[in-house]
Amino acid sequence: MSHSNQKLDSELTVKDRVKAIIGGSIGNLVEWYDWYAYAAFAIYFSSSFFPTGDRTAQLLNTAGIFAVGFLMRPIGGWLFGTIADKIGRKRAMTLSVLLMSFGSLLIALTPTYETIGVLAPALLLIARLLQGLSVGGEYGVSATYLSEMATADRRGFYSSFQYVTLIGGQLIALGILLILQKLLLTDEQLSAWGWRIPFVIGAILSIIALYLRKNLHETDAFEKNNDASDKKENNGTIKQLLKYPKSILTVVGLTMGGTLAFNTYTTYMQKFLVNTVNLTKEEATFISFLSLLIFACLQPLFGLLSDKIGRRPLLLGFGILGTLCTVPLLTGLANVTSMWGAFAYLMVALIIVSGYTSINAVVKAELFPAEIRALGVGLPYALTVCIFGGSAEYLALLAKQHDVEYYFYWYITGCIAFSLIVYLFMKDTKENSMLNKD
Repeated sequence: MSHSNQKLDSELTVKDRVKAIIGGSIGNLVEWYDWYAYAAFAIYFSSSFFPTGDRTAQLLNTAGIFAVGFLMRPIGGWLFGTIADKIGRKRAMTLSVLLMSFGSLLIALTPTYETIGVLAPALLLIARLLQGLSVGGEYGVSATYLSEMATADRRGFYSSFQYVTLIGGQLIALGILLILQKLLLTDEQLSAWGWRIPFVIGAILSIIALYLRKNLHETDAFEKNNDASDKKENNGTIKQLLKYPKSILTVVGLTMGGTLAFNTYTTYMQKFLVNTVNLTKEEATFISFLSLLIFACLQPLFGLLSDKIGRRPLLLGFGILGTLCTVPLLTGLANVTSMWGAFAYLMVALIIVSGYTSINAVVKAELFPAEIRALGVGLPYALTVCIFGGSAEYLALLAKQHDVEYYFYWYITGCIAFSLIVYLFMKDTKENSMLNKD
């Protein structure tokens, strides 16, 4: 390791690091806003693309395309992880946000089924595939970037901002929906054309994020590793990744229950509140917004806690409480009669999930060395999210359609229990971090 690189590392002030975290996070926020605008507005645009009288069937079709978007995420994790490990974190993050903005613009401009027939859902599918590719790459690269820019004693805190901005993306999508619902448009206008507005906003926000990302620092961990020319050609390759089978399996195991719980209580919850709890669309959107706002604020607090006591206690807390409480929480929520009762159940669930969401990015980054980190974090995570996160909404609606909704509650419990076994046997990554070896 050269002396000049050492000096570069010490020259990074707190201000530099905070600027990098904000720059990296804002791009992440825009990416996830675009991704979730689809979920938030699906209740309005599903009839534009799938003309049928049955609301659950329309939502099922729309959720199917949402799930297909998840199928592209492993390819995105591989593609952008390779780019990040070979030519830099910054370039990979810039490219991913460009792709997302194109996907958003395509959804905004796609004519309805009435106008162009089967081409309408086909174009919607293409847009989601592009967005899936982009968001699949975003996670691994931004998790790596945020973890590498943080100081050793604040990694949990800094990297928790990945989920702050991820949830923030959902909040902006829901916030825009609330403003349109309450102040600007009628239900009919939202269903006819108003649903296009958030996708236009998404494309504009992506251009702002692109500008911010172009002015970011590259991480020292990448620069130092890139200077070691003897191992450059192996950076970001599947062959290199397969040298770390235990780390790969740990990422899969620790993600499985967490991603399913997270997607159930965030993305799917708005539909659950309308379809199962029988709240109005406006009440469901308001509860989703308020609970997510509090959830976002909890992430840095849990991240700070992990810097003090380690990552494993938080993961164990999520694993144990998630296994014991999921069925009672969702059963209680399904039978609740008031809006605030639903909010209380949802908040308890999100506090439990925070044990996973706040620190999962840093835990994964701590498992891999610099030359394979973005790919190691991104690809196994994206594969797991594709299988368990992407199918969550579809399976939930399918169970609902067949009057066996409680099957889905037990499915989540089983997946969290599996993750709990992984947490029990893994070492605390805070003490054994590969980031300390950069």
